[in-house]
Amino acid sequence: TGNVTVSDSLSHCYYSVLNACPSLFSRSNALYRLHFHRTSFALVKGAVLLIEDEAKDEDSPPSSPTKQDGVSDARHKQIHAMVELLRPEDTIKLAVQLESVNPVRVRYLIIVSTLGNKDESILLGMDFPNPQSNQCTIGLVLPIWSDTQVYLDGDGGFSVTSAEETRIFKPVSMQTMWSVLQVLHGCCERSVKTALIPGTGLEWAEHYRRHIESERVCRNEWEAMDDLESVRKDSDRSSAEDRVSGEALIKEHLRDIMMTENLDNLTCKMVHTALKARLGFDLRPFREYIDNEILVTMAQMDKPSQIFEYLYLGSEWNAANFEELQKNNVGYILNVTREIDNFFPASFTYMNIRVYDVEATNLLSHWPDTYNFINNARKSGQAVFVHCKMGISRSASTVIAYAMKQCHWPLDVALAYVKERRSIIKPNEGFMKQLQTYSGILSVVPSVNRSGRMNLFSLMQSISELDDDLPGNEKVKIGT
Repeated sequence: TGNVTVSDSLSHCYYSVLNACPSLFSRSNALYRLHFHRTSFALVKGAVLLIEDEAKDEDSPPSSPTKQDGVSDARHKQIHAMVELLRPEDTIKLAVQLESVNPVRVRYLIIVSTLGNKDESILLGMDFPNPQSNQCTIGLVLPIWSDTQVYLDGDGGFSVTSAEETRIFKPVSMQTMWSVLQVLHGCCERSVKTALIPGTGLEWAEHYRRHIESERVCRNEWEAMDDLESVRKDSDRSSAEDRVSGEALIKEHLRDIMMTENLDNLTCKMVHTALKARLGFDLRPFREYIDNEILVTMAQMDKPSQIFEYLYLGSEWNAANFEELQKNNVGYILNVTREIDNFFPASFTYMNIRVYDVEATNLLSHWPDTYNFINNARKSGQAVFVHCKMGISRSASTVIAYAMKQCHWPLDVALAYVKERRSIIKPNEGFMKQLQTYSGILSVVPSVNRSGRMNLFSLMQSISELDDDLPGNEKVKIGT
């Protein structure tokens, strides 16, 4: 039996997704750390996460709130204001920004735990009158009991039912929803293990109930139930064949949308709208299926893929997960992006290929160097983590190129091998042409004459013929 339910048809898959991806860390182009006393938070778009520093000095004196450049003063003050409303023994495990019916008001859902019993958690709804305000009030208190259930609502959000009290939440993006669902899953599991039956614990939640001070209009929004009807299944009169055909089309286009858009800005509602525009048929009977596939795709993007015993391929999210990197024995990180910084330069050996994911980018000229970098990691006995923004195009192409050279495989074999281990990879057309070129180069490099010397004439002639396929007819730099 489980404590998290995502409609009847989604429950099993939801468990599989979350159990496969239990870890959670900062997922952002830049890792912003905010420090309040001895507590550190990672700030991402629409979310604030409690994080563990790489090393903590327990004897260090409490520090005043600090922030890094790039974090807005308003956001920093809002986080500070929420922390200040908590009891000294309580801490924010996660805060996510929610949509609001009022475009001016700012709302956060925060998950709070206490030092007295780390298995106990509550949800607090926090209200700010406007984006620049640091005046925070509590508008909702919802304890997490052993009977707590979480439902996707099929409309870009989710509902939480606890002790027969149900509330609707709509995070500002798919990434923030994925974050909160993971943390909620862990909280619900702990409440079941400790048998937190309604009325038998969580006395500390009463402190926050006594301090609900948000205006009535804000409390009305927290208590709104109108969207619950979206949880109920629509009647589906389509045939089984039409259903299967529709799901296949939805899956194909949904993955394309999620792989080409920035998930920090993408909402479930935007995905539904984009699908409707692309497919042109009624998606209401498929709402549960769409939300399910969103979670499955997020899970696949969330977890790094082990390509070889010593090589992992993944996204910027994985690149910012210090604990996960350590668990995988990663000592080297290959960052194949122009836009993402190195998160832990003091802890790992980095190599940067500063390029964008566009067809005109020349990746081929970097592959001799990336091959050597990956092999240095292999010889050191440590693993290497290769990433770009989402682990789909730039980094995937680089890993395929490595596999071709290291294993003496043709392109089709290397591509199939990597795709089997990370199904979401999709090098852009420009990179595919360069992989074909690289395959040709590798096929002639071993050619030697009887004296053991490289047949340079044959090699250069082959490169000249293949080079025309490169974007902009760029010349290939041959390395070792």
